[in-house]
Amino acid sequence: MDARTGGDAAFVAFEHVQKSYDGETLVVKDLNLSIAKGEFLTMLGPSGSGKTTCLMMLAGFETATHGEIKLNGRPINRIPPHKRGIGMVFQNYALFPHMTVAENLAFPLEVRGMGKSEREQKIKRALDMVQMGKFGGRRPAQMSGGQQQRIALARALVFEPELVLMDEPLGALDKQLREHMQFEITRLAHQLGITTVYVTHDQTEALTMSDNIAVFNDGRIQQLAPPAALYEEPTNSFVAQFIGENNTLLGTVQEIRSDVAVIRLDDGGLIDAKPVNVSRAGERTRVSIRPERVEFNKARLQPGAHTLNAEVLEFIYMGDIFRTRLRVAGNDDFIVKTRNAPDQKRLQPGQQIEIGWLPSDCRALDA
Repeated sequence: MDARTGGDAAFVAFEHVQKSYDGETLVVKDLNLSIAKGEFLTMLGPSGSGKTTCLMMLAGFETATHGEIKLNGRPINRIPPHKRGIGMVFQNYALFPHMTVAENLAFPLEVRGMGKSEREQKIKRALDMVQMGKFGGRRPAQMSGGQQQRIALARALVFEPELVLMDEPLGALDKQLREHMQFEITRLAHQLGITTVYVTHDQTEALTMSDNIAVFNDGRIQQLAPPAALYEEPTNSFVAQFIGENNTLLGTVQEIRSDVAVIRLDDGGLIDAKPVNVSRAGERTRVSIRPERVEFNKARLQPGAHTLNAEVLEFIYMGDIFRTRLRVAGNDDFIVKTRNAPDQKRLQPGQQIEIGWLPSDCRALDA
């Protein structure tokens, strides 16, 4: 798949890049990807999808089997990692335990032959950026995980690189600290105008932080889009299932007219959907609908909404929302999320109800 092949205009460009470790199996397959200057791009996907391999090839720790990687228009395949001028942040922090925080930050500056007074100035600025100005004399073992991660981030930024790569950097942190660091990293990246390539398997993290997300599976980019487009308009079943929560109903295309596909569900019911990955009658399809787009309060149903019969299997109170599991058209895991509002009905297991949604919120994808 070509993902915004921007050629010379791209700050980072992968051109027909492939990677194999054994000479037979490709872990990255013909990757074309361009990343703009100042963009925060997240590579998202399950384990083994090729996202980390792409990051490591960009960093120089892995070599592409085929194709070219360019940085600011310059091929970098044969340039060693320490000469690429790229900042790196890892999940395990990778701080030198025998060095103080200030010494850890001084290391990349010394490697670049920077004088003492300039080093001290840059170290102070980097530590202030991550609110760790008073920690210069401490060693990594004297700090919490969150503090160590801030220092690792400061070390990646201290020599003012134009490109920073982050490999699952928040994986070891607890939920609250993780969410705070997501905001901090995004704020810093945009404030400094740094191009950032971020690898994660956490969908919420990707949706929260990114300008664009490249969803990887089986060594290929399945879809590249801004977070809202990726969630609202998935182009295939993998992306619909991997990004957020999603309901699916199996069926067969009866006919396609203009922007509507008529689908006969496997239990016999007929529904209309937007034809995204289907093109003709007789094709099998997996129809996708997000849980928050489904309504069971008839007063809230919009004109033109589809309705189907459903049986309540579970009704779960979650504070701000209710999560209802239904049996719909043979699917026992059909989820509806509704906000906790005074007029929202409380349902009981075994109750027979009618649910509805707009055909425009329903997408006919590959089976």
